[in-house]
Parts: sequence; structure tokens; C-alpha cells
Amino acid sequence: MAFNPMALMKMKERLKLFREDHPKVGPFFKVLHDEALQEGTILELKATTPDGKEYVSNIRLNANDLETLRMIIR
Repeated sequence: MAFNPMALMKMKERLKLFREDHPKVGPFFKVLHDEALQEGTILELKATTPDGKEYVSNIRLNANDLETLRMIIR
């Protein structure tokens, strides 16, 4: 996989915008990182469309998940 510095810069800009638009997400992930990321923790994701339809999924974290999430959250 080739390294693309422009794509990295764009991703950094998009993450900055996301953090500005959703200021509660950063502290939530900080708490997860500090207190809840351990094998066996269940993460649940729920999405609700404007018309009220819901989608829910969850995963039970394993060692590989923890390593990946710690890389993302840092």
C-alpha cells in the first residue's frame, strides 16, 4: 500500500471538522480508552434515520480489536 501524504492531510482536516461538529465524541473516546477498553467489553453502535428507522450492531472486544482501537483513539 502506497503512502499518500495528501490523503493523510485531508483525513486530518476531516477529523478536525468532525471534532468541532461533535465535541462530546472526543471525551467519550477518552473515557473508553482510559476505563473501558478491555477484552470482553461490548461496544454497541446504534443509528437512527430521520424517519425513525433504527440499526443496531455490537461487538465483544478481543485482543486484536483492542490494539486497533488504541491506535485509532490515541
